[in-house]
Amino acid sequence: MFPSTSNLLLLMSFSTGTFAAGASGNPQHLMLATPSNGIPNNLLPLIIYPSTVPDVDDIAAYFTTMFTYNGWPPNWRDQVFPYSHYHSNSHELLGICAGWAEILFGGESGRMVTLHAGDAVLIPAGVGHQQVAASDDFFAIGAYPEGMLPDTLIDDKSKMAQAIENIKRVPMPHADPITGGFGAVTDIWHPLAKSARSAL
Repeated sequence: MFPSTSNLLLLMSFSTGTFAAGASGNPQHLMLATPSNGIPNNLLPLIIYPSTVPDVDDIAAYFTTMFTYNGWPPNWRDQVFPYSHYHSNSHELLGICAGWAEILFGGESGRMVTLHAGDAVLIPAGVGHQQVAASDDFFAIGAYPEGMLPDTLIDDKSKMAQAIENIKRVPMPHADPITGGFGAVTDIWHPLAKSARSAL
C-alpha cells in the first residue's frame, strides 16, 4: 500500500531546523530528494531508528551482531567524516555506539539531525552526510549490504551525472535492516520505489 497523503505530508514536513532523533520511539523519515550543489540526494527518505538498542553494556557489539545477522556487515568503526560526502553505489547503515553527534544530511541545504548512542540511521545512496559537532566519546559503526563496496564522493557537480546513474542501479533492500523483516524500509521505501517505477 502506498503511504497515505497525511503520511507523505508528515514525511515532507521535516524540512528545516534541527531534528532530534529521540523525539519518538518510532522510525522517523526525512525527505532529502532535492540535489544540493554537487550532492545528488535521493527520492528515498532517510530513515532514523531512535533508541533501537535495549539496555546492554556494549552497544557496539549489539549493533555488530544485529547488522551482521540482517545482512549488513559492519565495515568501519569511527566518527563520521567532517565534510559532506555520499555513496553513489550503496545505501549505508549507521549505528551510534557512544555519545552524540550533530550530522548534516542532504548537503548544505539539507537537515541537521542530532543522534545519540543507541540510535541507527539508514542513509539512501546519494544522500550527503557530514559530522558537524559531536561529544568527545562519539563513535559510530558503518555498515553496507553484504557484498557492496561503497565509493565515497564529495560535493562535486562534475560527478553528478554519473553519480545519478549509479544511484539508479543500487539494489533495493528486500527487508528492513533493523528488524530483518517488515519495517520502515518495506513500509516506506518499497512503495515509493514501486511508484517511481510505475511513473516511468
